[in-house]
Amino acid sequence: LSIGFRTVEPLEYYRRFLKENCRPDGRELGEFRATTHFSLSSGSITTADGSALVKLGNTTVICGVKAELAAPTADSANKGYIVPNVEFPSLCSTRFRSGPPGEEAQAASQFIADVIENSQMIAKEDLCIANGKLAWVLYCDIICLDYDGNILDASAFALLAALKSVQLPSVTINEETGSSEVNLKQKNPLIIRKHPVATSFAVFDDTLLIVDPTAEEEDLATGTVTVVTDDEDRLCSVHKPGGSPLTGAKLQDCITRAITRQKEIKKLIDKVIKSIKPK
Repeated sequence: LSIGFRTVEPLEYYRRFLKENCRPDGRELGEFRATTHFSLSSGSITTADGSALVKLGNTTVICGVKAELAAPTADSANKGYIVPNVEFPSLCSTRFRSGPPGEEAQAASQFIADVIENSQMIAKEDLCIANGKLAWVLYCDIICLDYDGNILDASAFALLAALKSVQLPSVTINEETGSSEVNLKQKNPLIIRKHPVATSFAVFDDTLLIVDPTAEEEDLATGTVTVVTDDEDRLCSVHKPGGSPLTGAKLQDCITRAITRQKEIKKLIDKVIKSIKPK
């Protein structure tokens, strides 16, 4: 099919492929793009305590985690904080302008905050150093370097990978002076209690489901849905910003596929972490 036809009638162009159960980029409807590049280190961003770069097809996202010390709030005296933020700088795609975060960045930040909260991936009590006095704050900055659709899967993946690479120094409070003493020589990994993984689908013509949509596919779709599951096949959240409604059977299909995807991503992260552990 000609490029001209794709430009003039993009939806019709897509439909001809979908009829044959494939997509213009050669993938089957249920096939994910290759997660070709995935790297982690507690030093790839020198100012971060943990970081990860994830590439899903052309979509490229980096996550840096910075840990700082703060006093816990009065009503959560035994808890630390996790503060996520997703950014789409104008260099990652022509669809984003420079300036304050737009609607899409705000929605993505909220999605990541919900994933952290609903999955209980980190118990906030684990971030407390001294009850009512001192706790860790984890600032998780997720920046999109190249946007080609399915930013939520890539962001959730980068967040999980970056958190798994974090090493926090041991901190004690000096009883006499009341000041905190940080021992940078003694570091411990964060305790990750759950491994939530997001799996996104685009809905075509209200009925067809395709997995891991590109930016073009998202634009042509009649809706999108993102399903988040964890290690115990538990459904952590379903994110569906409007668009075509899904039948119960279709949603169940999404959940089943998301459970399989969670296991694949967890295996991939574990493999990479094992390879960077100091021998």
